[in-house]
Amino acid sequence: MAETFVTLEEAAELEGLKYNTLVQRMQRNPGSFKTRTEERDGGKDRVLVALSSLSKKARRGHKEKLSIGGRDTMIDQTTQETPWYVNVDLNWYLENFSKQYYQAVELGKRIQEFLNYNDGERTAFAEEFAEELGVSQRTLYRYSKNYLEATAWAMRLNKENGHNYDFLKVLSLCRKPKEKYTFPSLDDKVRAYIENVWFDPDFAANAGTVDMLYTKLEQVAKFQGWEYPSYQTVTRYINYLLEEKRAKNAHFLAAKGIREYKNKVMVKGSRDTKSLPVMGLLQGDEHTFDCWVAYTHSNGKVVAIKPRLVGWVDTRSRAFLGDIICRHANSQILKLSLLKVIYGTPGGVPQWLLIDNGKDYNAKDLTGVKRSERKQKKELQFDEETKGFYRSIGIQDEINSVPFQPWSKAQIERFFGTVCSSFTKWMFSYTGTLTGSKTAAKIKKDIPKMLERGELLTMEEFYGLWAKWKDEVYHRREHSGLKRQGEKLTAPIELFMKAEERYYKPAPPKSYASILMMKAERVHVYNIGIRKFGYEYRAQELCDYHNEKVDIKYDPEDITRLYVYTREGRRICEALSQELLQIAPRVSQKSLEEHKKMQNTQLRNDRELLEEFRTPYEQRGNIPGDVVGALDLMVKGKSDKVVALPQDKQFASEIRDRKNRQKQDAEDEFFSKKAQDALSKLRQLG
Repeated sequence: MAETFVTLEEAAELEGLKYNTLVQRMQRNPGSFKTRTEERDGGKDRVLVALSSLSKKARRGHKEKLSIGGRDTMIDQTTQETPWYVNVDLNWYLENFSKQYYQAVELGKRIQEFLNYNDGERTAFAEEFAEELGVSQRTLYRYSKNYLEATAWAMRLNKENGHNYDFLKVLSLCRKPKEKYTFPSLDDKVRAYIENVWFDPDFAANAGTVDMLYTKLEQVAKFQGWEYPSYQTVTRYINYLLEEKRAKNAHFLAAKGIREYKNKVMVKGSRDTKSLPVMGLLQGDEHTFDCWVAYTHSNGKVVAIKPRLVGWVDTRSRAFLGDIICRHANSQILKLSLLKVIYGTPGGVPQWLLIDNGKDYNAKDLTGVKRSERKQKKELQFDEETKGFYRSIGIQDEINSVPFQPWSKAQIERFFGTVCSSFTKWMFSYTGTLTGSKTAAKIKKDIPKMLERGELLTMEEFYGLWAKWKDEVYHRREHSGLKRQGEKLTAPIELFMKAEERYYKPAPPKSYASILMMKAERVHVYNIGIRKFGYEYRAQELCDYHNEKVDIKYDPEDITRLYVYTREGRRICEALSQELLQIAPRVSQKSLEEHKKMQNTQLRNDRELLEEFRTPYEQRGNIPGDVVGALDLMVKGKSDKVVALPQDKQFASEIRDRKNRQKQDAEDEFFSKKAQDALSKLRQLG
């Protein structure tokens, strides 16, 4: 039998190697390869290599190639359309038909054995082989044809994108999955008519049946000349719509109307609160008092404002925790409120939060995701803080209440109603409910004159009255909601303190909380360092991170330096702005804004950054000075009992660095100083 030779290009393709790799292999082992040279007109002689010199894999591939007579020709001649297995999702098929797939794997090995047979009496061999497999010869040949066809498709797709498609050979030996709910006897017009009638409000309201629908369908189909299906098909299609398409609620809405739909079908926010443990679910919201107080600006100017209350209701006990009164609430105020819940008395780490849909509660630094993207997968989780302050402080997760449906957080809404009726109305400056729809709900008072005469309480005086009412009146009197749900202890603070069912999770150290009060972002490292606030921050360690993303933290009260971390939470360095350090050893965001205005050098900078610096001080992300009732987070030696260490990778990295550095005392002093700087204002408000 004559020796078969192939070109070096074909040999490299059969071996799965690059052309140069095969040539080098032949040069290293010339005795292992049988070659010959062919002359070509007008070019270099072509080198051919004997097929017998190649591997078994290459020889088998050459035989398959000959068997299909060229992959493109084979596909064009034998297939009128793309086989089903070419476009099927392999993972989906394995998940739903794993048994059939792995049976086909074994069958594919036997079919390959049959195709490789090259001796005489092939017909006799096929008969014997088919009997061994337990199939007819016709089935064996069908398997072989499908296998060769799939091989051709695999080779074509491999040539197009370089991926391996050998799994198509296995899929070609599997049965095509049967498509459910296709209803081939229903054309689009008939389907649409069935749906129109069944979900028609008048038809549904009269409890229309399939019999009624089918009778009407027969009449319309005969008039229109449609081919209509059997009664059983229509019945199955209706069941398919109600069960598989989940249209049962839509039909109920059509039949019963919106009010009955809300009462019987729509998901409600009412809960079996008795089954919850204390601290199992806190409901958070903001409330604007319907009275006026005197507020003093940092420049000494006194104005009249309606103060805002921020806090959390424990769903089980109805205790109100973490209360802070301020002029304007923001994400930083909410952080302080939660820290007061955790480290206050009584307090603890809650398991779940039910929060409002407002921008304050859904700020990115609290939830770990932009408010506009919160329905998507959460991203940029470089440390616990960017997963969201809620989770970083130990809370399992937050739940958003249903927009425009106050019953979804009924307990805190009820509490705010109690605040208005039992506390705010006793204030001389009370002017009626903020949301009152009737004119009678408003009380006309000359607030400017009252301010001028000194008749308005200051923020501090108002908070003192509030704290006294909350602790001595609301928390200690019988709560009707607790009584209705069958609680033995019906006073909120009594149930909160003495309930047997309590969620408990150790709190992280307060020093960790001070780090979380810093702001965090993910930024790009340029060859000149990190660009932030219109300045450049540099450090020698950043040279290894050019054109990469890193994570930073910074103190809003001292933006002369950034604390830089890898995306895995390992500390890299401190990056300093030499220009800012020349201005002063410490520069706050507000000072930087004033400096930029005086110098007038950054007017063409990013509009968003400029907007940030032009924002009034009271509305910024830093801790404002109009907060009363906040918590002192300062670490006080042994009195600050650490009952749990956080899992934050970044925080753990800081701890490891402290232990390994030679200048241990200096590092401890640094972190203590940062905690003092970040929360210095809070000490004045205790």
